[in-house]
Order: sequence, then structure tokens, then C-alpha cells
Amino acid sequence: MFGLLGWILFGAIVGAIAKLVMPGRDPGGFIVTMLLGILGAMMGGFIGRSLGWYGPNDGAGFFMSLIGAVLLLWAYRMFFVRRAV
Repeated sequence: MFGLLGWILFGAIVGAIAKLVMPGRDPGGFIVTMLLGILGAMMGGFIGRSLGWYGPNDGAGFFMSLIGAVLLLWAYRMFFVRRAV
């Protein structure tokens, strides 16, 4: 159970820092930020394993998690932010 809580806490921290790195209006709140942080950590781990930086059972480092979260936040904004015409 602590593993799940750890992922949630880590995701919240990474997601909040990703929002600080990419300022602006987001269509989501705290829950979306946390989910983007968790998914960013997973994506960062996948990218790191693909590049050979992490082993099969290693988690993503903070930097790769942040990169993953920023990429997901950017994609989220591209798909869900309404544009003024």
C-alpha cells in the first residue's frame, strides 16, 4: 500500500513542478496534475529504459519523470485547451 501512496505523492510533486516549468492556464485541477505527474514518471521510466539508462526493474529518476510530465502536460494542453477563434 505504501508503494501506491508513494507514487501518488511523487506524481503530485512532479506534476506541480511540471506546471511551474510550463506556466499558463490548464483545463485540469490538482487531480489532473497528479495523474499527469504519475503518468509522466511512467513515461520517463519507459524512455530511460529504452535509452539504456535504467534496468528493467528500476524506476524513473526525478529528471526523466519531470521530462515525461512536461511532455504530457504539453500534449494535454494541445488537445484540451479551447482556442479563441
